[in-house]
Amino acid sequence: MSLSAETLSHLRDTVDRACFDPQKGIPGVTIVVINKDGKELFAHSAGKRGLVSKDPMTLDTLFWIASCTKMLTGLACMQLVEKGALQLDDGDALENILPELKEVQVLREDGTCETKNKKITLRMLLTHTSGFGYTFLNERLRDWSFPAGANEFSGRIEDVISQPLLFQPGEGWEYGTGVDWAGIAVERISGLVLNAYFQKHIFEPLGIKDMTMFPSKDMKDRLAYMHTRAPDGIIRPRDHLFRIPLVINPDNVAETCRVFNSGGAGLFGTPQEYCKVLAVLLNNGTCPRTGVQLLRKETVDEMFRNQIPQYPNFSRQGIPASKPELTNAISELYSVPENPPQGWGLTFLKTNGSVTGRSTDAVHWAGLSGLWWWCDRDNGVAGMVCTQILPFADSRVISLWVEVETQVYKALSEWKN
Repeated sequence: MSLSAETLSHLRDTVDRACFDPQKGIPGVTIVVINKDGKELFAHSAGKRGLVSKDPMTLDTLFWIASCTKMLTGLACMQLVEKGALQLDDGDALENILPELKEVQVLREDGTCETKNKKITLRMLLTHTSGFGYTFLNERLRDWSFPAGANEFSGRIEDVISQPLLFQPGEGWEYGTGVDWAGIAVERISGLVLNAYFQKHIFEPLGIKDMTMFPSKDMKDRLAYMHTRAPDGIIRPRDHLFRIPLVINPDNVAETCRVFNSGGAGLFGTPQEYCKVLAVLLNNGTCPRTGVQLLRKETVDEMFRNQIPQYPNFSRQGIPASKPELTNAISELYSVPENPPQGWGLTFLKTNGSVTGRSTDAVHWAGLSGLWWWCDRDNGVAGMVCTQILPFADSRVISLWVEVETQVYKALSEWKN
């Protein structure tokens, strides 16, 4: 499977045009698309590393991948599930690993808290049905956190584990910090901090060197700048949202030990490296380049299975701009014609169709600062779009992602015929 020279030229033009006006469009972007063999169908960067940078965006530019981290934490959890070290549905066992869960309460509508009526399971954490939320995505939780407020990107574990639930466990869907809790479980079972677990059990077997929670000096020198799009549509530079790992010495254990290894949003990396993990999912748990098996096929099947059929319209419940500097208001997570029931696997969205041509079994997810990935096992294709633009769900980034994905599927359809 490959793309024609004409298609590649068209794709490059599309990406370059998106960065033509860096203030009204996109300052810089990298896009990588791979096939089932792990080979790159398309890899292209455009624009600059930042609006105030003279350096071009390149394929080795480093991004904070934010919630794209969640899929990797889910993969780590499922490795331990395969070994019998973690159980998806045993709340008692999870409380033994995470005794802090015993004290977590449920936030009532009036702002008071009540005792939870059931135990949280690992499956709930990975599917966002535990009741945990994010203060920047939920106004009730935001208001509860005042007057001190909460910052899930402070690098402090207290900002994560101190929050209440928004509903009783298993009685709703709310995108939140559940995967951070799952990452803590991985640490306590494995005896490794999460970054070290990733390096040993995922990155090293795949030959991934450009992904970490603690960027080296060389990586920091290649870091993409963070931006914000103001209400007038103009891009402006801003301080990095996840700053703490960028200002400490990654070789100083005393410094890194003070930083929470966030399983929900802690990684930095390049899209080429991330796509090596997507290739493993495309191949049902096995790396197509090295033959290393990270997960069994039945485990990947379970990750791709819709875990929440009882909530077919969860993605249409909307997300408010609770902290408008971090997210736009979102009416639905992913619009599909005729509004079919949608689902959630173990850490990612199942859209059940698309305007782009992806299969109904394809999955995708995103990162707060303008990153999107998708993985389509039926069609043997996956990809990632990386920018660093806040607030979340920037319309220009989404339009570029959809346009690129549509062109890829159109070309693949023509190739098959």
